Amino acid sequence: MSGPQCCSNPPTLDPASGAGHVEKIAGFNTYVSGSIQSNLTILLVSDVYGYEAPNLRKLADKVAAAGFYVVAPDFFYGEPLVRNKPDRPLPAWIKDHGPDKGFEDATLIIDALKSKGVSSIGAAGFCWGAKVVVELAKVALILAAVMLHPSFVTVDDIKSVKVPIAILGAEIDNLSPPELVKQFDEILKVSEVDSFVKIFPKCAHGWTVRYDVNDTTAVSCANEAHQDMLEWFAKYVK
Repeated sequence: MSGPQCCSNPPTLDPASGAGHVEKIAGFNTYVSGSIQSNLTILLVSDVYGYEAPNLRKLADKVAAAGFYVVAPDFFYGEPLVRNKPDRPLPAWIKDHGPDKGFEDATLIIDALKSKGVSSIGAAGFCWGAKVVVELAKVALILAAVMLHPSFVTVDDIKSVKVPIAILGAEIDNLSPPELVKQFDEILKVSEVDSFVKIFPKCAHGWTVRYDVNDTTAVSCANEAHQDMLEWFAKYVK
C-alpha cells in the first residue's frame, strides 16, 4: 500500500514556516493556527513528511482564516520520513510510524482538546494521515472527516465510517487509484453517512500538499481541493 508515489515530491521542511506557532498538546509538538476561542477545531494529520512541511502549514493557516482553530501534531516524534535514506527505507520507517500508532496518538490529542473545552472537532488526513482520520471516523471521535489522496485505506474501513466524510482523490494515484475511490463512493452512497467523493483529473498523489508553489496549475488544483475541504468542515463542524 505504500510505494514510490507515497514519497514523491518531498517538501523542504521548515520549522519556522507558517503564521502560527508550535506548542505542546498532549505531549506532542503541534503546529497551531487560529484561536481556541473559536471552539471549532480541525485536526490536520500530515503525510509521511510531517508537520514542518510549509504547504501543510500554509493550509493550516488558510483553514484558521476561515474561523477554525487548527492543530497539526508531530505524530512522528521528530522523525519524518527522509527520502532515499539507506539505513532507514520506507518499510523500516513505517514499522515505527504506522497509522495504527498515529490513531492512538490522535485520540490523545482529541482528549486534550476536549479537556480545554473544545467540543466540535473535524479531521483531515493526507496520504498516511488519511488512514488515521478514517480510524477516527469509524469510532465517531470527530464530527466530520476529509481524506485527501489516502493511503492504506480499505473498503472495509469505508464500510465502518460513522461520520460525514469527504474523499478527494487523484486521477494519477497508485495508492488509491480512481477505481478504488469509486468503490468507496459506491459504498458510501448506500450507507446512512453523508459523503462527498471527487477525483481530480490530471492530478497525482500528494497534490494537495506537495505542489510546486511556482506552478500555477498545481496551485490552482490544490486550492480547489482545499476549498472542497473547507466547505465540508463549514457544513459539519459546528
